[in-house]
Amino acid sequence: MSAARIFGVFLRLGLTSFGGPTAHLAIFHGEFVTRRRWLDEAAYADLVALCQFLPGPASSQTGLAIGYLRAGYAGAAMAWLGFTAPSAIIMVLFASGFAFGGNGEAAWLHALKLVAVAVVAQAAWTMGRSLWTDRRRTAIGLASAIVLLLLPIPAMQLAVIAAGALAGWRLLETKTPPEGAGGAEGAGGAAIASRDFGRGGRRAGALLLGVFGASIVVLPLAAAAVAGFPALAVFDSFYRAGALVFGGGHVVLPLLEAEVVAPGWVPKDTFLAGYGAAQALPGPLFTIAAFLGAHLPFFESPMTGALVALLAIFAPSFLLVPGLLPFWSGLRGRRGARTALAGVNAAVVGLLLAALYDPVFTGSVRGAADFAWVLGAFAVLFLLRWPPWLVVVLAAVAAEAVHRAAPLVASA
Repeated sequence: MSAARIFGVFLRLGLTSFGGPTAHLAIFHGEFVTRRRWLDEAAYADLVALCQFLPGPASSQTGLAIGYLRAGYAGAAMAWLGFTAPSAIIMVLFASGFAFGGNGEAAWLHALKLVAVAVVAQAAWTMGRSLWTDRRRTAIGLASAIVLLLLPIPAMQLAVIAAGALAGWRLLETKTPPEGAGGAEGAGGAAIASRDFGRGGRRAGALLLGVFGASIVVLPLAAAAVAGFPALAVFDSFYRAGALVFGGGHVVLPLLEAEVVAPGWVPKDTFLAGYGAAQALPGPLFTIAAFLGAHLPFFESPMTGALVALLAIFAPSFLLVPGLLPFWSGLRGRRGARTALAGVNAAVVGLLLAALYDPVFTGSVRGAADFAWVLGAFAVLFLLRWPPWLVVVLAAVAAEAVHRAAPLVASA
């Protein structure tokens, strides 16, 4: 199969896939299992399980894996580019308007930050119900949140994730996943089955995993040694965020905040406005990296910063997905791997819960009126089940309308 065809399919999905990673995975199932039959049911389930096991954006990694299995590394690159480019381009355009024509106190921008509070609260609630399924998991998650709130330093986030893995390995139990079955024939050639995941070979997979692990150690050392080359420091920060995000797109919030807001690279208001805007777009939430990169002060062109940040945050996925595919069938059957991952997932809910308070709530809610906006947005998201992108758009329009109408009402 040609990489160009894969790009066309994923570009259409990148333009139309609203609703976040869970919705993306459902859309992928309909496109690649039901309609095109590029994979059988068991293979798709195994891919989703792998990408939820890995750090990084699960839906983007699932798409990358599908492209890789159909056309190798070129297919993976085209699948990622097609799915990511639309929202990344919009985020760069938004960043340019925000930088040169916007005002951090504009009503619609403040509304984006308030909706972000509701979206993160909904994500924390949903993830908590799904991942805190017993008292031990809940205890791991709450302990993680308490530690992060008491010791709000970037290194503590990595320590909490590691502690969650250790606690899960020692304390938790999980069910053994069912084995996958073979495939069917479909459009575009034989449907891929789970047994075909090892196309790259274990030696190549081990090499990619080695590069992934070495990069986590080497990049910060290199960035510290070459202080006059800020692009390397930026790449290191976004690579580390992409390499440590367990639990989906919303969990990237505290990690990126620690990397770009804490050192003063991006103002907190700008960060939260970009996060709110990202909810309204199709495609992966990780394209907030393009928005943040465009605001970094180290590059002459916003586009350069956006490209460096975007490539860096997705680089771990390009190493981990083809690196682990040849080993996945054996790895997912090991009790230790499954319980450690369960502990990590419980801890990242605590990570998100801590971020909900600081910086999301403390950086956005300034009084009772703001809190009322947050409660209203949360009610619409949770009770009416409106998609986040629609709530973001309507909130921004309503806030700007109220702001413009206020002087008219006062004069009357």
